[in-house]
Amino acid sequence: MNSSIAATDFTGDVRHLEDSRFAVPGMRCAGCIAKLESGIGGLAGVAAARVNFSAKQLAVSHDESIDDRALIAEIGKLGFEAQPLSVNPLGADHAERRQLTRALGVSGFGMMNIMLLSVSIWSGAADITRELFYWLSAMIAVPVVAYAGRPFFSSAWMALRHGRTNMDVPISIGVLLATGMSMYETVFGGGEAYFEGSVMLLFFLLAGRVLDAMMRDRARAGIEALLRQQAPGAMVLDGIGATRWVKAADLKPGDRMLVAAGENFAADGVIEDGSTSCDLSLISGESAPQRRTADDTVLAGSVNLSAPVTVRITAAGPDTIIADIARLMDEAGQSRGRYVRIADRAAKLYAPAVHALAALSCVGWLIAGAGWHQALTIATAVLIITCPCALGLAVPVSQVVAAGALMRRGILVKDGSALERFALVDRALFDKTGTLTLGRMEPLGLEALSAEQASVALALAQSSRHPISRALHRALKERGVSPAPVEQIGEEQGRGVHGLYRGARVALERPAQDAATTGAATRLVVGDTHIDIMLADGLRPDAGQAMARLAALNVPASIVSGDREEAVTQIATALGLPAQAHALPQDKIAAIQALQAEGHKVLMVGDGLNDGPALAAANASLAPGSATDMGQQAADAVFTGDSLVAVPVMIDAARRTMRVVRENFVLAIGYNVLAVPLAILGYVTPLLAAIAMSTSSVIVIANALRLRSCAR
Repeated sequence: MNSSIAATDFTGDVRHLEDSRFAVPGMRCAGCIAKLESGIGGLAGVAAARVNFSAKQLAVSHDESIDDRALIAEIGKLGFEAQPLSVNPLGADHAERRQLTRALGVSGFGMMNIMLLSVSIWSGAADITRELFYWLSAMIAVPVVAYAGRPFFSSAWMALRHGRTNMDVPISIGVLLATGMSMYETVFGGGEAYFEGSVMLLFFLLAGRVLDAMMRDRARAGIEALLRQQAPGAMVLDGIGATRWVKAADLKPGDRMLVAAGENFAADGVIEDGSTSCDLSLISGESAPQRRTADDTVLAGSVNLSAPVTVRITAAGPDTIIADIARLMDEAGQSRGRYVRIADRAAKLYAPAVHALAALSCVGWLIAGAGWHQALTIATAVLIITCPCALGLAVPVSQVVAAGALMRRGILVKDGSALERFALVDRALFDKTGTLTLGRMEPLGLEALSAEQASVALALAQSSRHPISRALHRALKERGVSPAPVEQIGEEQGRGVHGLYRGARVALERPAQDAATTGAATRLVVGDTHIDIMLADGLRPDAGQAMARLAALNVPASIVSGDREEAVTQIATALGLPAQAHALPQDKIAAIQALQAEGHKVLMVGDGLNDGPALAAANASLAPGSATDMGQQAADAVFTGDSLVAVPVMIDAARRTMRVVRENFVLAIGYNVLAVPLAILGYVTPLLAAIAMSTSSVIVIANALRLRSCAR
């Protein structure tokens, strides 16, 4: 998958660069990122290489002297398998996820059974029983380690084979040494074995890998949901008026497509024949239908609501607005890799430090006169006791507990790292329609209608599928109104619904021009009586309370909406917030980037397709449960129900969570500070090292459980 751009080098010559993107599922840590960016970025003909670690993708800007096949070969030389995004558009590795899940189940089963045997051993079993239980443990542990350890062993071997290291190398060495030493002790009747330590280590590490894979799948789902908004194709007219079905990928500018009512537009274009109402919430976020007639523009992904039209295509495939939104979302998502990268850089020194520490311990004891068995046992204990399980659990276990508390509060957290970003938020941007408001058009002033007028209005409204008629129908039914016996009901496109009631003309029609300027949405005509009815999208009931709580958290809020000026101003005045109207997707991203350039951490709260890129570009994002499918997928969290108080609750819970995370880091690091010297001095066996490692993990988990009441 590539596209062409132009760049000017330092000599002033213009180079035509291509941007190629590859899925690289085998990336594991910061070392992988550095290896790819420096290795590929340093090739002749390559201008830049950047990794999106959260999506496991590599983007390469290069000139015509190097093609995708050559780049894939160079990536392979660095020890990674790569695929063009045209083959694997979402960078998904379902086989790896299935392997991790199976390995987690096998390691969990093996751990529970070995722990049952170990309880008897620890309780002082006789020598014969102890030896039998060691053999039973070996029969369980060896195949479990061989199967469940494959994700770590294969990754470590690939890294070593290409002259690099990663986090899986010390993990693999520790697991294999612990298992090998335990087998030695079992075969030669030694004092103790520690199979449970090996299997327990694998179980905790695999649990973290599975959670990470699940989070990545959710991150990919946002763009996948957006791609589903595109129509699969269109009926294209030929020169003699016949039609044929053409796939969306094969449409081209100049084609004339016939789009029926209820269908999505498969490409951008201009209406040549017909008039209709369109749902353009994709771009503007405005839920009210927009009138489109000859020479008006229509957009791919928007919905033709009411009548068939003939459209001359002006842009198709990757050149449409919806494709631009997908690209904006993908590019904005690149920034998410910074959070992962910061954490990985902190952990990058782990592998060489642990290797050096274990090796020095072994050599030191050999110099001191210890036998190879004792020295190797101490080195194994050092490797196990320095396993970063407690450090690795410090963040995810806190996230899981907090996410559970938020779920009970009606807030669904989708991205494990989202809580960290929510905790840093100091600015909030809100879309209007469907976010600050309920996204449902409600008729105003219906109490002024007489019983007869209300009955006539209901009879007319229930005969039309127009959004205004449906809103009027719903409101009147909720009031218990019954329809009047209106006869000869008919609907004229763009003019309204009409009929006869007791011999007099009745209608729901467009208001006069002067009435429309005051906000009237429709006019009820009953004989000689004309009544203008206005519709409004009401505020969420506790929007004011939510803004007050955000202010108490020192998070100023503002509105950025694609809606018209007067509608946005009305809501902004009611809430006392600054606002920007007529904001396109790129305008929303620009507003976010301007705040980020000033050093702020921005929260975006939105619900529509047009909010997708902004939700991805913001430091943190939240969507209501009523949001579009793509809006929900793009957001870090979704809140159910109508309450906007979920926004400050989410921020407050995130800040509480990060306080507990910091406490967990102190506990985990403190454990290493105390335990590692004891292991180096030979006071800790591999079995005690495994128990100590597990105990530190339990302490971290117990501290995280305090977050069960964080969402209030």
